[in-house]
Amino acid sequence: MKFLAGTLIAACALAAAVAQAAFPERPITLVVPYAPGGGADAAARLLATRMGARLGTSIIVDNRPGASGTIGASQVAKARADGYTVLYDATPFSINPHLFARLPYARSALQPLSLVLLMPNVVVVKADSPVRSVADLAARAKAQPGKINFASGGSGTVQRLAAELFRQRLDLDMVHVPYKSGGPAIADVMGGQVDFMFGTMAATYPLVTGGKLRALAVAAPQRSARLPDVPTVSETVIPGYEAYEWNGIFLPTGTPEPVAARLHQALSEVLQEAEVRQRLSDLGAQPMTSTPAEFAAFLQKEDAKWGEVVRKGAIVLD
Repeated sequence: MKFLAGTLIAACALAAAVAQAAFPERPITLVVPYAPGGGADAAARLLATRMGARLGTSIIVDNRPGASGTIGASQVAKARADGYTVLYDATPFSINPHLFARLPYARSALQPLSLVLLMPNVVVVKADSPVRSVADLAARAKAQPGKINFASGGSGTVQRLAAELFRQRLDLDMVHVPYKSGGPAIADVMGGQVDFMFGTMAATYPLVTGGKLRALAVAAPQRSARLPDVPTVSETVIPGYEAYEWNGIFLPTGTPEPVAARLHQALSEVLQEAEVRQRLSDLGAQPMTSTPAEFAAFLQKEDAKWGEVVRKGAIVLD
């Protein structure tokens, strides 16, 4: 009887190993918890096409927007841990736990696979604004408490929290003007209805180079190759300041290691392709690769940073 039981266990283990070695045997679903047309969606679709070619299957992008990304993340967190349902998430993943009283999924139900890209925010004002630098902006806000306002696409966005981090570090009294999305916020900055905002590189770069916005600073440790003449916030008024939009890939916790490794290998190879790197750069992003452990450590730092900003600013969802 013991021999039979041992044989059955060995057979099951062998069958599981064979199934994992054959992965993938059918299409993979890449859940993007944001609306089509945005920066995360564009990057996800590019990577899905290239990864699918390397894996020998199709990767279907499934947009599940709503509730700051928590609806899509919940879908993947509750999916079978077999590698066929994958999450492509962004910075709100690190912000949501501090804004929602309760998430619709357990964070422990998702395991980090890899960081994909970083996209710095840019401090922008209208093209003919009298504000000429980020130091000038800070000085005006200091001299006029409650008079300088800033736009964002909503309280839960990294653009809002980037501005809040800026405000907190310099102890400024400024007014937040929330919008339902980033587009209307940028439009009102261009029109002068709002003084400034932290916008993504993807959204602001064409308007800066087109003369419709002026870039005051980049929220990254180093200057951007796309805007080499624009200083960083760190080198001007707040040493060490950085506020990225990041994208990364997660799997349901418990995904077999060989399957996770196969997905990680395909992603890493795709992110080394010259054309992929160029297209991500065209979106204003810096392609990144990481191990799952490195991504997990990155997430810990992001969680701690944005959690403190939310608590100190008493920020709530609109």
